[in-house]
Amino acid sequence: MISLAGRDILHSWGKFVFTGMGLGLLIGVTLSMAGIYRGMVDDAKVLLDNSSADLWVVQKDTLGPYAEPSSIYDDTWRSLRGMPGVVRAVNITYLTMQIRQGERDVRAMVTGITAGGPGTPGCPPHLVAGRHITRSHYEAVADITSGFKLNDRIKIRRNHYTVVGLTRRMVSSSGDPMVFIPIKDAQEAQFLKDNDAIVQQRRRTSSNPSFNRPGVPGLLDAVIASQSTNSYVNGVLVQVEENHSPGEVAESIRRWKRLTVYTRSQMEEILVGKLIATSARQIFMFLVILSVVSSAIVAFIIYTLTLGKIREIAVLKLIGTKNRTIVGLIMQQSIALGLIGFVVGKISATLLMAPFFPKYVLLEPLDSVFGLAAVVVICMLSSIISIRAALKVDPAEAIGG
Repeated sequence: MISLAGRDILHSWGKFVFTGMGLGLLIGVTLSMAGIYRGMVDDAKVLLDNSSADLWVVQKDTLGPYAEPSSIYDDTWRSLRGMPGVVRAVNITYLTMQIRQGERDVRAMVTGITAGGPGTPGCPPHLVAGRHITRSHYEAVADITSGFKLNDRIKIRRNHYTVVGLTRRMVSSSGDPMVFIPIKDAQEAQFLKDNDAIVQQRRRTSSNPSFNRPGVPGLLDAVIASQSTNSYVNGVLVQVEENHSPGEVAESIRRWKRLTVYTRSQMEEILVGKLIATSARQIFMFLVILSVVSSAIVAFIIYTLTLGKIREIAVLKLIGTKNRTIVGLIMQQSIALGLIGFVVGKISATLLMAPFFPKYVLLEPLDSVFGLAAVVVICMLSSIISIRAALKVDPAEAIGG
């Protein structure tokens, strides 16, 4: 049986191919938008996986340390280490800021960690080059997406650091590369004021009559010293023994230490359900808009092609061609156009858009399957208008033309 749709496509193959390529670029953007959302979710999960923690202990009634600011005393880890079921408890700080290297700035999440090897909570689990931090000051490990190289000198606040190690896929929930420095340096970078602010604060303190009591010697010096120390961290990462439930240990810490504790599932809900929720809704709206635009384009193109062969359709009706054959002609052309567009879109999203997009784009095979099914459905629905127009054609038009 001769394929009428195939003959018609071959007759005007140039128009069909170029139209399919234009539609393909639009489909490629749609697939990339879905990949961007997948990438954001994966970044959040990678952040939690790389922390090697079972529990996150933060300031009471906050969503810290990622979604909200959190400050707790840096000696809290000692009391947590003695809790039943706790294997390790280490301090952690997070600060998103601009890092200076020469003449360029790099936006990164500066993470203060306790020096240790792989497996230590907060430390990068693997390196692609160099070594881990071994000194208590002025060493850094950076993610390769930051553009830093081994032995580079970078500036964080007032201090300079040497990059001694490089890691991969260590990013924040917003996709910024992570730079790891010793915890004491990170406390200073986050909580310590600049020199001018410290001098002005000391002047205010020394001029305050409350701190210049004749009967209390040394009070002023003690207050000034307390203002110059950094005794806070953003949270404590806790690892739990294998024979203990993280939920039970978390409940014990909440009860006895009066702190907020999150398990892995709770922290994932905060990152995915709250921190990137607005971005997810924006991407969903873009997907809806792009789907509507794609439907309109397919409907317009197929309708135009149908109007261009009204006489041929009238001839088919005159010789007794059944309506389902004409419907199949239009439907097959519409689906063929969608398939060409999907192939072009998949190639462009995989080879052109994803590798060069500033954020991580995760293209999963299942998304491609759903995308292909959606394209076929959209093309079938978009051809309804053309089918209605074709079925209304009067066979007499084949003679009257």
